[in-house]
Amino acid sequence: MSTVSSMAVPRARFNTLPFLIALFCLLWSYAFVAGKIGVTDCPPLILLAARFSLAGILILGITLLRRDEWDLSWRDVAVFAVLGVANNALYLGLGYTGLKTVSAGLGGLIVSANPVFTAVLAALFLGESLTLRKIAGLLLGISGVAFIVWHRMSVGTDDPHGILFTLASLASIVAGTILFKLLSPKGSLWIGNGIQNIAGGLALAPFAVTLSSVGDIVPSMRLAGAFAFLVLGGSILAYLLWFHLLKVCGATAASAYHFLMPPLGMLFAFLVLGEHVEFRDLLGIVPVALGIYLVTRPAAAAPKRSVT
Repeated sequence: MSTVSSMAVPRARFNTLPFLIALFCLLWSYAFVAGKIGVTDCPPLILLAARFSLAGILILGITLLRRDEWDLSWRDVAVFAVLGVANNALYLGLGYTGLKTVSAGLGGLIVSANPVFTAVLAALFLGESLTLRKIAGLLLGISGVAFIVWHRMSVGTDDPHGILFTLASLASIVAGTILFKLLSPKGSLWIGNGIQNIAGGLALAPFAVTLSSVGDIVPSMRLAGAFAFLVLGGSILAYLLWFHLLKVCGATAASAYHFLMPPLGMLFAFLVLGEHVEFRDLLGIVPVALGIYLVTRPAAAAPKRSVT
């Protein structure tokens, strides 16, 4: 009688990374549309100061209610506060100021150049490899975005000053990305995101009070809906996903997904705001998708030699 030893076959684990990437891209790209709606009925600095403050209070309040362990050192707190100034106050403060006179589609286009500058700085400061394959992918992404930008600028009426604010916003998110990888804060990303939002709100509050007027706010249901999305979907969920992707994928690969923001942003702007979109705008998706594939595809492992 033969006995067969039963061996437990491990179940294949479901890979959640593609789902997280897709969710991040949808949330991040729609945030440009929600931001455009928000700044239509509310001064941008007041909108952002309230958004960051409420998001930070919610995150830290939930942390206290759940009695989560505080595992951040004072250095980590300082790092997340600096990131709050770069990623929240400067990036979105400048970006939302630009959105007053720039379309949501073009705002997303300009910020989508993030992967190019991030890849170069990551190679210089983080030691991430910038292979020929990655360079080719970045060039394809640039060409796709440039094609869309060129066409949008040829038919659009966007204000040059608004474009300058949006370019400064781009520089801020690139700096914040490199700082996050360079300083490598430890501990809970959830708590860190709360600190980042509080720091961003505090940094913007004096400018919001000085340069804006509460009387300029136009209460409306669309403003309330946009604000709710920006707090919950933008400041809380999207930034948690962003930091997670930075840790898992690296600065260059994670930033490459920003190439998807132009077509997605224009699609949402068309569906929600009625912004003009032509078929030629969407042709840029082809090189963008191929560029992302080349930048994020893992390098092929070297073949193992058999030892006899």
